[in-house]
Parts: sequence; C-alpha cells; structure tokens
Amino acid sequence: MSAKYDVIVIGSGPGGYVAAIRASQLGLKTAVVERESLGGICLNWGCIPTKALLKSAQVFEYIKHAGDYGIQVADSKADFGGMIARSRGVADKMSKGITFLLKKNKVDVINGFGKIKAGKKVEVKAEDGAVTEYGADHIILATGARSRELPAMPIDGKKIIGYRKAMSLDKQPESMIVVGSGAIGVEFAYFYNSIGTNVTVVEYMPNIVPVEDEEVSKALGRAYKKQGIKLKLSTEVTNVDTSGDKCKVTVKGKKGEEVLEADVVLSAVGVTTNIEGIGLEDVGVMTDRGKVVVDDYYKTNIPGVYAIGDIVKGPALAHVASAEAIVCVEKIAGKNPEPINYGNIPGCTYCTPEVASVGMTEKAAKEAGFELKVGKFPFSASGKATAAGATEGFVKVIYDAKYGELLGAHMIGTNVTEMIAEMVAVRRLETTAHEILTAVHPHPTMSEAVKDATEDAYDEAIHI
Repeated sequence: MSAKYDVIVIGSGPGGYVAAIRASQLGLKTAVVERESLGGICLNWGCIPTKALLKSAQVFEYIKHAGDYGIQVADSKADFGGMIARSRGVADKMSKGITFLLKKNKVDVINGFGKIKAGKKVEVKAEDGAVTEYGADHIILATGARSRELPAMPIDGKKIIGYRKAMSLDKQPESMIVVGSGAIGVEFAYFYNSIGTNVTVVEYMPNIVPVEDEEVSKALGRAYKKQGIKLKLSTEVTNVDTSGDKCKVTVKGKKGEEVLEADVVLSAVGVTTNIEGIGLEDVGVMTDRGKVVVDDYYKTNIPGVYAIGDIVKGPALAHVASAEAIVCVEKIAGKNPEPINYGNIPGCTYCTPEVASVGMTEKAAKEAGFELKVGKFPFSASGKATAAGATEGFVKVIYDAKYGELLGAHMIGTNVTEMIAEMVAVRRLETTAHEILTAVHPHPTMSEAVKDATEDAYDEAIHI
C-alpha cells in the first residue's frame, strides 16, 4: 500500500474538491482522485463553459439590438469557433484555479481511475495502466454523472450528441433538434438559435422546463417561440435515422407521427450516474435505481464509505454537491452540521430570459393543502428593467395565508439567477411576508420586484 490518508475523495467536481478542501482545513490528511481534469464536469464541461457560451450569445444579441439603445453597429457576425475557444479558455482557467486551491490547502492529487476495495482501500489505475493502492479511514465517492441515453437515440458523438460535444463542435450546424427541455436543453437551444442555427425543441411533457411553476414554463415557451425556436410539446422521439446526410427524427405527438430533419440531434434528457466500475458491488455498497443509498450525513451502509453529489438522491446540481460535501466532511470531523433541507434548494436556468426558483410551485402548494396568497410583479412595470431594455418576465411569490410563510418564489427575466438567493435566505430564516414588506429594497433595481410581488399578494401593490 502506497500511502494512508484520513480521507480520500474519488472525483474532483464541485462535490469532490469542496469535500477535499474542507477536510484538509479541518486537519484531516486528504487526497483526491481524478481520472480526467480537476473540477470535474461542472468546471470543464458543464456549469462554467456553458455560461461562457451563453454570455457570448447574449453579447451577440446585444449587438444585434444595439440600435434599440441608440448605438449603430454594422456588419456584426457570430464567430462560432471564437465562442467555443473562449468557452474552453474559461474552463481551463477555472480548472487551474482548482489546482491552485487544492495545493494551497495541502490536498494530494492522485491522477487515475479510483475504485474502492474492502478494508477501506482505494485502488487507482493510472493512464499508463499502473495500479496503486491507498488506504483511508474515510472514502468519499463523488463521481458525478454523464448524459443519459434514450434507446431510440444512442449517442454517437457525431450526429447524435450529448452536452459535452455540444460545446466543442468543429463547426456550427445549420439545424439542430434538442430532445429534452430541462436546463441543459433550453440553454443550448437558446445559444444555438441566437447565433443562427435553426433549432427545434422536442419535449415529452406539456411545457418546457417542466419542473418549474407552470406560469414560468409557459412564459419561457412564449419567449422561445418569439425568438424563432420551434417547440414540439407532449411529444416523444420514437426513432432517429442517421444513415443519410441529415438526421431523420421520428416523433409522436398529439397529431400523430411526423419526421423532423436536422444536421445534429442533441440528447438533453437528463443524466446517468457514474457508479459503474468503482467497486460498489465488490464492497457491498447499497444502491437504489442508479443512486447510492446514504443517510442524512451521506454515510453508506458500509462503514467508512460515503457518497455525495449526483450519485445520491436529490437534485443533480453543483451547489447541492458542494453543500453535501461540507455536511459530510464536518460530520466525519466530529462537528455537528445540520442536515440539508432539500425543500430550500434554488434552481437556476441561464437561458434568456433566465429562470430561477426555490420552494413549492403554486400547484404543489395547493395540493399540499395550503391556503395561499399569490403575488406577481411584471418587469414591464419595473423602472430598472425598462431602462435596461429587459422588460420580459416577472417575479411570482407564494405565501401561506395563515402564517405568512414564503412557500415558493419563481422568477423569469434578466439576471433573476442573481436575485433568487434573497428568497432562499428568507425561507432559511423562516421570514414572513411582513418582513419582506417592511424591508426597504433599493430603487431602481430588478430586485425590488420581490417586494412589489409581495405587495401584490397582500393587496398593497403600489406600482401595478
């Protein structure tokens, strides 16, 4: 056995590297095992590079509409290769930042594919095939997830692609069919449509971003149609023929079957956990429907083995993985962390207009038996939004009529992903509507729409 650690973390994404750094801060000798690039999918092929692409698209949109702001710009065009290169540069910079942070916090980095073995051991197979074994009192699995494949459209990396290939294509496709309209699907649909690709979104559910409040989903659908994105809702893909120059996608909806054609099909139907080959069966770690079974502090059924992030039950989000990492490691270190309240996890989608939410939808709150006070404030009535030329969207708040508790907040519009944290804090502190009504919000800002929407819920609206 090569070395012995207090903690070994397998995977260096937003769950893994946070767990490793926090463990080292708490005085535990720590190593992280990574088979590819530090930072995992989020920093290298997910959260960060996609936001870089979306920013390029937004800048291009600004330029195309510069005349609306009294600025004349001529002959602008999208440089697809330049956008991709910038995105990769941003990802590389962030990955190097993780390298710096791990070194700063004295975390050892072990390159290779990690696999747990009996007796609290980790076997690491390097790229050259060399195998080294390490010991650890505590092993944290943070191996993340990858694109899920549908039987009707297996990913080949050329004509049927996943999100990873979508941000590194050699050339911009003239047409694209996006299957699935969760965060990944709608973000890529916006990006490619904005730079001139003919985009069609196919969604099995009746609305795009189906996990969101229905009013938000429908508002984003209207915005996408206005942008020129075609939507096929309540529709499933039954077959994809890639034998010709173009993909022929057979879909089945309310009006029966039809065949759509596109250069590329993007599979955005969710993710599949990376739990194969990491030793779970050998050691006896329990799984359920592709997820590792853990308790409130991320312990598995095997002493000394833990799991966090996409491979455990809960939202597959970077900030969730990081929060789980902190709770897991602090419990290992003998502290008394509070278990995560999964009902207060914010969700953000970075398309244009942006979508952000936390807590219950109106439908879910009604089904739970609450008597509600619901308020909504449109950005069309906001001075800041009007000055910015960003009047699309609204803030919607849902309160329990009896106690004034904030049950849910749902936003669509420019920069709402920067606004949702206020509502997360409100719910965390069990703040009531009264405190929102009496908290002075700065003017002019987009964020004052939170107070305005609350005023609407309590029939005290001033600005609408």
